[in-house]
Amino acid sequence: MTRYSASLFVGFFLFFSSLFAQQSAINTNDLVKFNKALALYNNEQFLPAQTLFDEVKDKAEDEKIVSDCAYYIANAAVRLGQPGADKLMEDFVERYPTSTKRNTALIDVADYYFQTGKYSYARKWYDKVDEKGMSRKDKERYYFNNGYAYYSSNDFEQAATYLDKVRDSKEYGSQAKYYLGYMAYEGDDYEQANELFEEVKGEDRYSENLSYFQSDMSFKLGNFEKAIALGLEQLPKANRGEISQLNKIIGESYFNLGKYEEAIPYLKEYKGLRGKWTNTDYYQLGYAYYKQGDYESAISEFNKIIDGNNSIAQNAYYHLAQSYLNSDKKQEALNAFKNASEMDFDAKLQEDAFLNYAKLSYEVGNSYMSPSEVIINYLNKYPNTSVKAEMETLLIDSFITSKNYEKAMELLETNKNFSDKGAYQKVAYFYGLELYENDDYRNASINFEKALKNRVNPEISAKAVFWKAESDFNLNRMQEALRGYQEFNSMSGSAGLAEKENLDYNIAYSYFKQKEYGKAIDFFNRYANNSEKDNARRNDAYTRLGDTYFVTSKYWPAMEAYTKAIDMNLGNTDYAAYQKAISYGFVDRNESKIEELSSFTNKYPRSSYRDDAMYELGNTYVAMNNTAKGIESYNKLIRDVPGSAFVPQAMLKQGLIYYNGDQANKALERFKKVVADYPNTPESLQAVTTARLIYIDLGKTDEYAAWVRNVDFVEVTDADLDNTTFEAAEKQYLNNNTAAAKTGFEKYLQTFPNGLNSLKSNFYLAQLYFRDDQKDKSISNYKFVVNKPRSEFSEQALARLSQIYLEKRSYQDALPLLQRLENEADFDQNVIYAQSNLMKSYYELKDFGKAVSYAEKVLKNSSIENNVKSDAQVIIARSAFSTGDENKAKNAYAEVLKIATGELAAEALYYDAYFKNKASNFKASNESVQKLAKDYSGYKFYGAKGLVVMAKNFYALKDAYQATYILDNVIKNFKDYPDVVKEAQIELNKIKAMEAKTNASVDTRN
Repeated sequence: MTRYSASLFVGFFLFFSSLFAQQSAINTNDLVKFNKALALYNNEQFLPAQTLFDEVKDKAEDEKIVSDCAYYIANAAVRLGQPGADKLMEDFVERYPTSTKRNTALIDVADYYFQTGKYSYARKWYDKVDEKGMSRKDKERYYFNNGYAYYSSNDFEQAATYLDKVRDSKEYGSQAKYYLGYMAYEGDDYEQANELFEEVKGEDRYSENLSYFQSDMSFKLGNFEKAIALGLEQLPKANRGEISQLNKIIGESYFNLGKYEEAIPYLKEYKGLRGKWTNTDYYQLGYAYYKQGDYESAISEFNKIIDGNNSIAQNAYYHLAQSYLNSDKKQEALNAFKNASEMDFDAKLQEDAFLNYAKLSYEVGNSYMSPSEVIINYLNKYPNTSVKAEMETLLIDSFITSKNYEKAMELLETNKNFSDKGAYQKVAYFYGLELYENDDYRNASINFEKALKNRVNPEISAKAVFWKAESDFNLNRMQEALRGYQEFNSMSGSAGLAEKENLDYNIAYSYFKQKEYGKAIDFFNRYANNSEKDNARRNDAYTRLGDTYFVTSKYWPAMEAYTKAIDMNLGNTDYAAYQKAISYGFVDRNESKIEELSSFTNKYPRSSYRDDAMYELGNTYVAMNNTAKGIESYNKLIRDVPGSAFVPQAMLKQGLIYYNGDQANKALERFKKVVADYPNTPESLQAVTTARLIYIDLGKTDEYAAWVRNVDFVEVTDADLDNTTFEAAEKQYLNNNTAAAKTGFEKYLQTFPNGLNSLKSNFYLAQLYFRDDQKDKSISNYKFVVNKPRSEFSEQALARLSQIYLEKRSYQDALPLLQRLENEADFDQNVIYAQSNLMKSYYELKDFGKAVSYAEKVLKNSSIENNVKSDAQVIIARSAFSTGDENKAKNAYAEVLKIATGELAAEALYYDAYFKNKASNFKASNESVQKLAKDYSGYKFYGAKGLVVMAKNFYALKDAYQATYILDNVIKNFKDYPDVVKEAQIELNKIKAMEAKTNASVDTRN
């Protein structure tokens, strides 16, 4: 801008002649000083001039001289920038309102501030000027200066008011039009701006800026060809501040003309406003690459668009998704299509995005919701879609492939718009199978029944019948199970199914459980002689065949079956060997029986039947009248297996041998020890009874009475009533009359809390409560049993009571029970149960050392199932992770991944992704998360955690869009997991803070 200074000097001659006329009234010396001060002032020596004016003002008596001095003093103060200068000028104007210099003073001060660039000060004084008495030239200067001052303060409305008055001025017109044009340009009035700029176009001082403005205006008016031409003309001579914006104008003009190849180099040269691009900037460059088929470059631009929520963002996310698809990045495409489908700026694009999102959910899985739910939502929103049949087919398959059967059933049973009976049958069947594998046999049976309501698919119908029978078998519904197996066998859909391979085995067991031994023998024989694939079951079939012959007193065939089981050398050969040994006794081959039992403990030193064999060996010797050997065998049992339930029986037998051998004192010693060590057991009751006879024989009834009074469980006078009450309850129990049995046992224990049958009654009542899901009520009864010396009920009571505490998460209560069960159990399965739950309990109690120790114990057992192995490996992994040993955790999770199913597999997959992320193997980590989403979408907790890892992977792979979009969705969709949401929010804040450094569209507020 060219600034024009106001004339600041005062007409000296005019002033002088006026002064001369009054010379007679003025002291000549004062006049000389005044003139000298005026000369100094006009020579811009303001400080000495001010000093002289001060001297003249103090002495002068003429009002005109005084006012003139005040005028110059104030003016000098303004020019010297003295504090209070404005106040001096205001005092002058106020004190001398009639002074001819009043208006001049205002203009002079305003002009001075204007010339020094202090436009806000200039405006203050211009606003006080009275323009009426001004000359035309002064008015033009006043209008232009005041207008420019308002323009500089961005008050364009006031600026235009003044500048418009001089747009035709010879001196100020060009400048006024330029600034008026610029203000019209800033106000988006491009036609007015263009008109004004055209009027000053020929002037060199404006040409540089005008080319830029006109290029930009042409662009904004949609004259893209002209914008390009003007921009290209201006670009070589543009200053550094304009180059970036000119490139943007040229590039965006090419973009709007569909000339994407030409647009790219100019769009790339744009530097952004204050060094930052916007989402729109990234979209244009990304779309230009997309149209050129350069999908990787398109992705690199599109994926910088964060927090977009307008039509441009929807378009960008849609084409980002298409770019991902063309680059075979389906997981990334899924997120982008999902984002575009959630915006309604372009309805057609939204529908297509939703369709692609649904298809990809089916294909690669979906961590946000089940693929089935996505497809149903699509069909509900677009019921008349042209791809309805295709999507309904995908829906059926998605129920199966997602394995989220529970949610699928919920959707099928509540959604009225979908009535595909085939899909319903499939999902009900697979959901039943999942429940079966989780040992929820009751609900499994219900779902298999649902699958059989509409028998659309013969094969699935057959499988549903079979697995319902299996569920019924596990629920002890033997008749229903048998009917199911038989129905399955006759169904056309069962031909060639794997389930048929073991059908004879299952039917045999059903007959066996119902004590229909003749039929059980037929089917065990058929299976054992025809099965070749499953040696473990075949081995068990021979064993059970032996048992069936045994219970029907066919001992030679039983021994033959047991021998076949032993010869296979699989599984529990010790049981078969024991059964074979005792079978010899029933065919009068006691010598063979003794030989087999004697060698049993050497062959099977860890067998749970070792104490059985010892006890039976003693009994056999006694039966053969070799009481010495019998007593020796009993002593070996008492010494070597002191915790055995046979110990009190062996001691009782020893007492009876001594009693029958007229060794009364030895007999009493044994009987008293049984009573003391094993009170309230059947053996102790028999010991008391037999001791009574000995005391009678010895004539020592007083000693008997004194002794028995201290035996608190014997209520001799009520013995008959005790037995009668118990037997009545037991009869109801054996007949499966649950309610009557409960009442009977409750009545017995109220009457005889320490009665002869209190142990049995407590156990049976606990079992009834447990069976009817009254587990809390069963606790006191189970406690009674486990707190007594070891009996035939101890093992099951320990298992059941520990199970109740585990379900209540009362691990401290469960621990001592599990430890006892581990040490006392006769059955291997109970030992495994105890050890596996000890490891879990110690883990929950954060005793990681013991948890790992028990997990390693469990893993040493080669016969455990894969699910138990998975549990053990997971405990090792979790414990290692909790103690910071991530390498050990990583190895353990890798083992889990090989064999786990369900939630444990989901957990292992999550950690597989986690460790790969830590190793900077980001793509492989994402593949694990994708597998987690596809195969285990029902496990939302690990799905959510996996998404956070995936977001970290994508950001490391320089895909900010995927990272932020995934984290946003975790925060929105997984509020049930606040810790995961918190982690996602922290990560999102970090990423946004980084991206905000280069993207002006990023909102860093939470």
